[in-house]
Amino acid sequence: MVKVSELLSVYEDFLKSEKQASANTVSSYLRDINQFAAAMEGKSVDLTQVAAPDVEEYANALVKRGKSPATVTRSVASIKSFYSCLTVKGYVDQNPARGVAPVRVERKLPQVLTSKEVELFLEQPECTDPKGYRDRAMLELLYATGIRVSELIDLDVDDLNLPGGVLKCFSKGRERIIPLYPTAIRALGEYINQVRPQLVDAVNETALFVNMNGERMSRQGFWKLIKYYQEKAGIQKDITPHTLRHSFAAHLLENGADLRSIQEMLGHADISSTQIYSRLINQKIKDVYQKAHPRA
Repeated sequence: MVKVSELLSVYEDFLKSEKQASANTVSSYLRDINQFAAAMEGKSVDLTQVAAPDVEEYANALVKRGKSPATVTRSVASIKSFYSCLTVKGYVDQNPARGVAPVRVERKLPQVLTSKEVELFLEQPECTDPKGYRDRAMLELLYATGIRVSELIDLDVDDLNLPGGVLKCFSKGRERIIPLYPTAIRALGEYINQVRPQLVDAVNETALFVNMNGERMSRQGFWKLIKYYQEKAGIQKDITPHTLRHSFAAHLLENGADLRSIQEMLGHADISSTQIYSRLINQKIKDVYQKAHPRA
């Protein structure tokens, strides 16, 4: 019998080395598999002996426990990925999760900010101290490029080309070049030239954005920053780091950008992921029609 720890180690290496998955994806998949492994251990079923009915029963148990359709679907996807790895590595002969149907998930339209709300939000950091300059630069860059928060905190100084007005972003094995608007270029220039040297002590620190201790900014630190400025701005919508990404895409589409260009800038592998913004714009038009047309 192969130890669970060995299988998880093989899977983790598979995700990192062969799939080039992000740290968040690896963490999420491993968490799902650890939970699945615990459930199988409770049934005295070895992971290499799991059959399709075991996976179906597990998925149904998640539903009965009140887990959302999205959570159940993600868990089943993680299990399929896990056994796909074990099949390739020769630990099992076939993938027991292959025929398990995912729970139907109604994809919700993303929440976006209006242009005025974005302006209000970006105005919140006050450029009166190093933190204010840094925060203004981070928020401007996030809205200027639509990059993910994981990509934002992974940026190095060399990824930014201010004279050329572009950002180089490398994620999931692909590199993409994203333009920057003048306000973002100015905010980033002030931060890099005037503020970052005050914060960074280590000469070998490559991180573009650092905390007040001069170390690379963390996801948790940036999340707190977003929530602080949302409250400061008095915006009632629940703003997350992804809200600016969604707003970036929706506003580009509203102003005439084509889906393929938006897909490239967002780094979506599949155009279907980008098409949700078309649904968002269409829904907005319908809402305006219903409110404004005298006979609606």
